[in-house]
This record gives sequence, C-alpha cells and structure tokens, in this order.
Amino acid sequence: MIIASNFKTNHTRVSAKEFIEFVDGFVSNGNDKHQVRVYPSFTALDKIETNRCFKIGAQNFYPTNNGSYTGEVGFEQLEEFGVDSVLIGHSERRHVLQETQSFISEKFNFAKEKGVEIIYCIGEPQEVREAGIEAVMAYLWEQFDGIDISYARLIVAYEPVWAIGTGLSASVADIEETHERLREKIDAPILYGGSVKVENTAEVLSVKNCDGVLVGTASWQKESFCNMIALAQQYK
Repeated sequence: MIIASNFKTNHTRVSAKEFIEFVDGFVSNGNDKHQVRVYPSFTALDKIETNRCFKIGAQNFYPTNNGSYTGEVGFEQLEEFGVDSVLIGHSERRHVLQETQSFISEKFNFAKEKGVEIIYCIGEPQEVREAGIEAVMAYLWEQFDGIDISYARLIVAYEPVWAIGTGLSASVADIEETHERLREKIDAPILYGGSVKVENTAEVLSVKNCDGVLVGTASWQKESFCNMIALAQQYK
C-alpha cells in the first residue's frame, strides 16, 4: 500500500518540517509496513532524514534542469533536496492551471529520463461520470496519450475531478469498477484520491485493485495522516 499526502498550497517550511518529523517518528515506531509519501510546496522542501519507507516528493516541476523560465522550478533545484518522487497530471494542474496533455506528457517523459518515481494523476469531471463507465474509461485513456504505462516507477492515481476537495467520494462500486478496468491495461500500482478521509480510508483500501490513497485536505493534520497510515497496516 502507498499512503500519500498532497499538501497543495498549504503548510509553511516550519509546519511542514514538524509534520514530516512527526510522521517519520510514527512510521519508525513499527508503522512502516507500507510506503508513505508527502508532497510539500516548493518553499517547504528540505533535506530531512526519514524512514526508508518514507519519501518526500515534489508537487510539480518544469521539464528542464535549469534555464530562463521565470517563476519555475527545474530538476536541478529538486535534486538539491534529494527529491525522488513527483506528482504529474493532477486535475488542478489540468483544469485550473490549464496544462495540456502534450505538456503533461513532456513532463512525464522528462521525469522518466531522470528515473524518478512518478505518481500520475487521472480523473473525469462529473458530466463524464454521469454518462456511464464507457464514457469514463474513454476519457481516462485519453489522459494516457504520450505516457509510457510500462515505466517501472509509475504509480497511477485515479482521482475523479468532481470528488476532489468537495467532500464527495466515489462509491466503492464505482472505484472498484474503474480500478478493475484500469487494471486491464496497467500493471503499475493504482491509488484512489478524491475526498479520502480517516472515516473512509479503510473502506477505500479494501477495494480490489486499490493499492493505496492520495489524500489532500484530510491529510494536512499530522494526527489524521498517521491514522490513515495505521489503518493501512491491516492490508497486505
């Protein structure tokens, strides 16, 4: 199982360090059965020694080592902090910040060349979900255009757009059906994200073909995130 927290635009460098050290202490105290990931903002990145199962990753990057890209962060800056895991394709990057599939695939292939772990996010808006599973899968497969699904360090995160930050979570049946259809072509771990919280973590993790969760709001409190990690301990 992979239990991941996406801080988005939250936490300062001080509070992120406190969060990471608290969670690292928790997993170092016998709660290290599964993989743990935390994705702080750029300003909160730091070199912090953590348990072997615990990685600190980057929410975003510009597909370059360095260069004249005002306001962007290249891989040279990430490598300074030992970053070995990145998020790509999150719906907020796609729909709010207008990243195209072409640019997303460019980022994916740059990260692939660097050999880092990639959590690749996909998801559908509500009107597509309401059109049925065939429409959902057609929409999701389009998001793999230019993406190497055989990449050895790929992790896929299925996050229905309508469930992110809304308090609405997909039904267990919908998650199971979508993950099952994704599994027909994808061997990589498949996570679920979208209004995951302590109260439904166990239910989500019990879904067949669900290999973990990518959590936003509910993971920003260190105690809640540790509760999710603890709940995962009962699963293989």
